[in-house]
Amino acid sequence: MNIATWLATNARVHADRPALAEGASIVATYRDFARAAARYAALYARLGCRPGDRVAIFARNHADYLPALFGAWWGGFAAMPINVKLHGAEAGYILDHAEASIVVASNDALGVLAGHVPACVRDTVVLGTGAAAREEPAALADRAPDDLAWLFYTSGTTGKPKGAMLTHRNITAMTFGYLAAVDPTAPGDALLHAAPLSHGSGIYAVPSVARAAAQVIPESGSFDADEIFRLAAHHRRLSMFAAPTMIKRLVDHPGEADPTAWRTIVWGGAPMYVVDALKALDKLGPCLAQIYGQGETPMTATVLPKAIVADRGHPRFRERLGSAGHANPAVEVAVFDADDRPLPPGEIGEVVVRGDAVMSGYWKNPEATAEALANGWLHTGDVGAFDEDGFLTLKDRSKDLVISGGSNIYPREVEEVLLAHPAVREVSVIGRPDPEWGEIVVAYVVGSASERDLDRLCLSRIARFKRPKAYVFVETLPKNAYGKVLKTELRALDARR
Repeated sequence: MNIATWLATNARVHADRPALAEGASIVATYRDFARAAARYAALYARLGCRPGDRVAIFARNHADYLPALFGAWWGGFAAMPINVKLHGAEAGYILDHAEASIVVASNDALGVLAGHVPACVRDTVVLGTGAAAREEPAALADRAPDDLAWLFYTSGTTGKPKGAMLTHRNITAMTFGYLAAVDPTAPGDALLHAAPLSHGSGIYAVPSVARAAAQVIPESGSFDADEIFRLAAHHRRLSMFAAPTMIKRLVDHPGEADPTAWRTIVWGGAPMYVVDALKALDKLGPCLAQIYGQGETPMTATVLPKAIVADRGHPRFRERLGSAGHANPAVEVAVFDADDRPLPPGEIGEVVVRGDAVMSGYWKNPEATAEALANGWLHTGDVGAFDEDGFLTLKDRSKDLVISGGSNIYPREVEEVLLAHPAVREVSVIGRPDPEWGEIVVAYVVGSASERDLDRLCLSRIARFKRPKAYVFVETLPKNAYGKVLKTELRALDARR
């Protein structure tokens, strides 16, 4: 089934319901939204796109972004949103590797792409200029469940990005898992897109559109805490996908927040430390849910639902709040040892995922596909353990594990302790090569706490061998466009010290 069918259905069933909003202003109903998507599909076809061709979108969040995205599916093409914060050379590599046929770009992104558009691209469509307005709406294309729908390129922090192939089946499974366990949505609800539509926020637009909710684009086109609170008060029953850094900015924003304005704030993309989650609950109320997933299993591995996040009376409340939750109903999740054998609760190993939400493979990369999908399971590269109740606690990426004197040290455990200090705003722990120990623990800290106080705190909460042997105080931590701390850059920086 073509996932754009949901938009076509809502154009009839909920024709006059608000579909797209810029800030507080409704700019399109579901009838308008579907017609715009059908016109984009016609435009792509007129410019030479054939079924299965890749339509790239390199643009900031804009009310026309979603019609352009759904237009790709409507016409039977594959969508390929690209993070607009990338350098033009990085975007050019993705366009070339994917053999994209069309690029849809916002005006401000055209200059970034200049000189980097490969020969495979037939044409460039400028978003928000009414380029498709005069097209005769195309008919909804037929698609098979295993046809490519979204070609998602990973962030590429350790080499060239890989294109995870997400089919209509994959996104359908993600949609059902989201609506069942993450954010049950009803017609009349709204989803705010303050995070990039090229990533998690755009993925979550699909289940939201399936349920005829309004899609709200901030007028700023990005994240501004003051604007977010105003929009929540205006739209009510609002949901939003946010990185932990965005939630921290909401919590730190002066003034009172109205918890009744929010339906759900979903965090993902990186862990949120327990101390930060508690502050968010205090300010924003019981609207927080956590998801854990990857581009290879889009936003769908485990979920920590709102009811569990807010259940302060549970005897293991803090432990659960520090976990990644339980398996999303759309997939199976397990922890395997190095020989791909399942481990019992309490044993630490690699997190693996299986189910209809898991990608079909990597674009033009059979070797990486075979490695990632060995024995029918997606091997995430993340390290974790289940408890007896089925809650997964992530330790770290396997490459971020610190091995000192033969002992495994998980950076997140140390980071949680250091963040408990009120004068620490951010922290990232890495391993530094050491001739005696193999590696030693080094903490990069943003804040004003003293080294002596941090050392004393660690010694009061974790084993002596886990405490940092060195502290480096910095103004900021290096992050990628999605707010994830780049430990690869930290390690490179540390090697130059």
